[in-house]
Amino acid sequence: MNDVPPARPARRTLLGAALATPAVAATAAALDASPAAAGTGGAHRFDAHDPRFTIAVLPDTQYLFDEDRSDPAPVRATFKYLVEQRRERNLAFMAHLGDVTEHGTEHEIGLAAETFRAIDGKLNYSVLAGNHDIPGSTDDQRGATPYLRAFGPARYSRMSTFGGASPDGYNSYHRLQAGGRQWLVLALDWRLSDKGLQWAQRVISAHPRLPVILTSHDLAYGEDDGQAKLSQYGQRLWDQLIRRNDQIFLTLNGHYWPPGRTVLKNDAGNDVHVHVTNYQDRYYGGAGMARLYAFDLVRNVIDVETIAPWFLEQDAEDRSLLAAENLELSGPVERFSVEIDFTERFRGFAPPAAPAPRPASAVLPRGTVAYWRFDASGLPVAGTDGAVVSAGVVAKDLSRNGNDLTVQRLHASPPEVLTWSDEHHVGQPAHASLRFDGGKQPDRGAVLRTGANAPINSMKFTSGYTIELFVKLPEPFEGDHAWMGLLSWEGRSGDAGKSSGWSPDEPTCSLNLSPERFLQYVVYPTDRDADPTSWSHAVPVGRWMHVAVVNNSRQTVMYVDGSKIARNPTQPSKGISTLGLPFAIGGTQFAKRYGQGFYGWVGDVRIVARALHPRDFLTPFA
Repeated sequence: MNDVPPARPARRTLLGAALATPAVAATAAALDASPAAAGTGGAHRFDAHDPRFTIAVLPDTQYLFDEDRSDPAPVRATFKYLVEQRRERNLAFMAHLGDVTEHGTEHEIGLAAETFRAIDGKLNYSVLAGNHDIPGSTDDQRGATPYLRAFGPARYSRMSTFGGASPDGYNSYHRLQAGGRQWLVLALDWRLSDKGLQWAQRVISAHPRLPVILTSHDLAYGEDDGQAKLSQYGQRLWDQLIRRNDQIFLTLNGHYWPPGRTVLKNDAGNDVHVHVTNYQDRYYGGAGMARLYAFDLVRNVIDVETIAPWFLEQDAEDRSLLAAENLELSGPVERFSVEIDFTERFRGFAPPAAPAPRPASAVLPRGTVAYWRFDASGLPVAGTDGAVVSAGVVAKDLSRNGNDLTVQRLHASPPEVLTWSDEHHVGQPAHASLRFDGGKQPDRGAVLRTGANAPINSMKFTSGYTIELFVKLPEPFEGDHAWMGLLSWEGRSGDAGKSSGWSPDEPTCSLNLSPERFLQYVVYPTDRDADPTSWSHAVPVGRWMHVAVVNNSRQTVMYVDGSKIARNPTQPSKGISTLGLPFAIGGTQFAKRYGQGFYGWVGDVRIVARALHPRDFLTPFA
């Protein structure tokens, strides 16, 4: 091996014999090639929009393609497994990390090329040259080789992901459509020349909004403790390409063993994950072991596992001891999770496109009873973040049904208990909210109430209803807080003739927040003496959420962020026992005795006199 890290002994030898081959003329595909299609292969298609998808990584297979010692069976088993698992694992792509063969001879390369035919047309992939596939003392300007004839641009030209190759043919890139967005995989030669570096930079610059996964044969080596460090060549690649391009967030590399990983900071101050993968030193030359990188864009994590399908497909009773020991690796550099806030990590080059505000007319479905929002269309004081919303200010009912709200302060609360804010849920129609600063000690808060003659005060909703609102709790959640009322129909349940509830003073309908941050929706229905109550999980702080309560005239179900909660009652529930008293946001008359005014933000609030499907909520959920 050449280019061994300083003060580190070589772990394997390098074949130095040059191959006498004619020059190659490789044509580069245009940098602006059309976007990648969703996938290939009918029965094994993957879902390009699913936020969970997998990229497979196959490192050094050289001992399995080694003249008269070759045995491609393990690699064939890996390819068979990947094709079969395409749908189950939502497998988007496979990257080989170089050293496909041991000597790069016509025979070895031909056998490898034939083996790869098992996935041609079934799974898109990239391959790059390792130092054993070509003359190791050369860079990507080396000219023609058996490797280039077999694994050059012509091999990938029919793949929907293929974007192009460098003029020499040894470097290529692919664009993947996965997780609802595009990704760029950059497969780089064992040794990049200055021309190769310039080409790689042009590819990245031509795709300025795509996150980049860089694959190489030699970038870093792993210490025995699993920590990875840049090699001498890897330092050059880092300094001249990786650290300068914030789009590169993950590098997958082979060549050295043992495996290792580390996290480096690029020039933008962001993390770059550097992983070293190589199992040729293990039993049966690594047996075609593959790394599976399972991306989960919802959980913001990449779960990594390492398996040997050839061993896995063997019957347990026939599996040898060494095969059993190597069929799945579970060490800290073999099975681990990488936490990445993808939106935040990619914000510098691909900021998320925030939805534009939607006019009220676009969110008034059939049966809308009331719709309040706190931008200029619904609140006259909107426009300055932190501005006090004074008592007496009116928030219009934009459904035009006459259910306007008027601001009132609870007790002797100061003006700052209610202010206007430009904060909002990303999917909220209006880009505005109200900031409530209620508290228990001292007793303080604000409330918005309908007028005495508002139609909503007396509506019974016996045919069903949907109540929606956007809520955010402060982080940190400071202060001494009691029960909080988010919204309610005022009026004692006792006055409605209900005696089965916790207290006759409880409102006939209210959405509350417990001191433990559990949402509680309690309603006294029109058809029985009961108080069906929904309880959420402990809701988060510092994050906007959408809350919906849906009643179909038989049962009430609460949703948080479009997801049905667990503790919804099965008890029948028809309508709301309203008493002609005001509807209120930000507190209840019950709070004066048992709780406090609300503490946090409230965005748009909508009430519809029928049960809506979650797809019809104010913000769309998959």
